[in-house]
Amino acid sequence: MSETVLYDYWRSTASYRVRIALNLANIDYRSVTVNLLEGEHREKTHLSRNPQGLVPVLEIDGIQLTQSLAIIEYLNETRDLHLLPASEKEKAKIRAMAYSIAMDLHPVCNLRVAKHAASASGDHIQIKDWMTHFIHQGLTEFEQIINGPDFCFGDKLSMVDLCIVPQIYNAMRWGIDLSKFQKIVSIYQNLADHPAFLAAHPEQSSDRPGS
Repeated sequence: MSETVLYDYWRSTASYRVRIALNLANIDYRSVTVNLLEGEHREKTHLSRNPQGLVPVLEIDGIQLTQSLAIIEYLNETRDLHLLPASEKEKAKIRAMAYSIAMDLHPVCNLRVAKHAASASGDHIQIKDWMTHFIHQGLTEFEQIINGPDFCFGDKLSMVDLCIVPQIYNAMRWGIDLSKFQKIVSIYQNLADHPAFLAAHPEQSSDRPGS
């Protein structure tokens, strides 16, 4: 079997999701840093892996995969992680919750989007203000659709939990007041010490500055 390689960046929330899934699957992998701040994602070498110039990219089972949720679903299906239920109705609900974080909230808070907004506004928009506005709005909406005390959906770990934990890390980075999000905070605290989540945490990365 070919070596599993994850091309990621320690603070990328999309990469964070995939690291959690790899840990849940007990897959040994080699991490290769693509430094977003230094523009390595726009270099020819990385663009040959992913023409979008995004992380993560996962090399596994002889193929290259992009897009964090597609990667997670692949791992779920090939490694039997039970991150999606058998019920098609519940599966659709979990996907909708995961997409609300990964496809609605996360993209607008991508650093390249925030930087463009600041630049296009002549710096009338500050990056921190942009981030706090959209993250707070997104979490306010997400708080209303959680239906479990320990997990986002029901009483079992699911794909949506892999999305919200990295997003809360990002919220804390930008100084978001989380006191109004009691359900979200409860779930975050429940999963904080889970071995797969703990090992995937950005602060555990050997590639972060000062590590």
